Amino acid sequence: MKKDPPAPQTSQARPGSLQRGHDGRRGWAIDTSPLRIPAFRRLFWGVAATMLGQQMTLVAVPFQVYALTGSSLLVGVTSIVALVPLVVFGLLGGAIADAMDRRKLMLITSTGAAVTSALLGVQALLPGGGNLALLWVLTACVSGFAAVNQPTRAAVIPAVVGPSGVAAANALSMTVRQAGVIVGPLLAGVLIGLGDLFLAYAVDAVGFIVAALLLRGLPPLPPGRIVGRLRIGAAVRGVGEGFAFLRTQPVLLMTFVVDIIAMTFAWPQAVFPELSVTRFAESPNSLGWLFAGVSIGALVMGLSSGWVTRVDRQGAFVLGAIVVWGIAIIGFGLAPTLWLAVLCLAVAGAGDMVSAVLRTSMLQLAAPEDMRGRMQGVFIVVVAGGPRLGDLRAGALASAAGVSVAMVSGGVVIVVAMVVVALIVPSFWFFRASRSAQETGEARPGSPAPESGEDRPGPSAV
Repeated sequence: MKKDPPAPQTSQARPGSLQRGHDGRRGWAIDTSPLRIPAFRRLFWGVAATMLGQQMTLVAVPFQVYALTGSSLLVGVTSIVALVPLVVFGLLGGAIADAMDRRKLMLITSTGAAVTSALLGVQALLPGGGNLALLWVLTACVSGFAAVNQPTRAAVIPAVVGPSGVAAANALSMTVRQAGVIVGPLLAGVLIGLGDLFLAYAVDAVGFIVAALLLRGLPPLPPGRIVGRLRIGAAVRGVGEGFAFLRTQPVLLMTFVVDIIAMTFAWPQAVFPELSVTRFAESPNSLGWLFAGVSIGALVMGLSSGWVTRVDRQGAFVLGAIVVWGIAIIGFGLAPTLWLAVLCLAVAGAGDMVSAVLRTSMLQLAAPEDMRGRMQGVFIVVVAGGPRLGDLRAGALASAAGVSVAMVSGGVVIVVAMVVVALIVPSFWFFRASRSAQETGEARPGSPAPESGEDRPGPSAV
């Protein structure tokens, strides 16, 4: 397969200038200009290929655990099983991504994920509907591969699209993810209803194979520095260097803190299986609709995210979006009907989409090239780890006091916490993208890219 040439970086064809340089549109429609860059198209379609199967697996695993055990608590424990390798390999994977060709690393992890997903399908065919211990082991493996793959993909985006194209590229990637999160659970719900867990896992394996084939066509993507042979000790030291850097960036540190609060106290996924067989048992495919609810709102917001990529008061908008998330989760906990529950989840997803796009862009632009892998490693640990802690909290509290108590209490905590953050960390509330761009020498999201690579943080990876 022919490899795409590196994206040009001269003043005649700046990747980042595509964000508004061609037509100057300032409307609400999603900005698709990064798709004009061949390397980004491969990354984009690779995400699209994997999202459907990944989301089917995220539905199939908790359903299989609940079917085997009948316990929402053990569904929450399953999330912790996935959390441990996510934390370990997310941090080490970010350091590894700063020490080797990122294209090669994405190929390795995509292939490993394909094999593991295929094994999940095989275990679903075991007598009795599977084995809980084996299911947990394979779930941990899937989490480990994803923990390395996802931050590596995110780390290459600034080099591929240029600083001013980062927000638009993130919005595109997150939007296609949300489309998969909607279709995947609905399709998984149908297959589960037909008793075919194997096919749900098999689709995931095929998606990773397609992604690996697309990645083969990319040019080499080295980190922004010269490195020697990769060693585990060096990777561990690299993790320490990443945390040392993060301690000097209080605003970036808060982007992690607010997301941990939002996900830990109001992530609702662990209660979906219980609701599907109790409160909403009479509604067709209630499990699939519940899993799709958050992403329905996120997808609608993503398709109308043109305004999000031009937000200057990014800190204030992040806090506001998380407050919307918390209020919507309160409504979900009290919703008596499926359609109202899905509507509340959709509103929550729209708020989360705004928060995710802005937090990701803040992080990618502020970190230098040779630190982006480690920062994205921390990011994936927070983004994926928070919901798993939230699953444990929601599952345990729902088992003890009921679903409504678990969801409403979490939403209240989030609203109060965001007000407290705005008061005690005013630098986050007043953070402006334009001011940050002036301080770091980067182009503001939505503005033309620098005339040469000299003004970018570290050498280009493409």
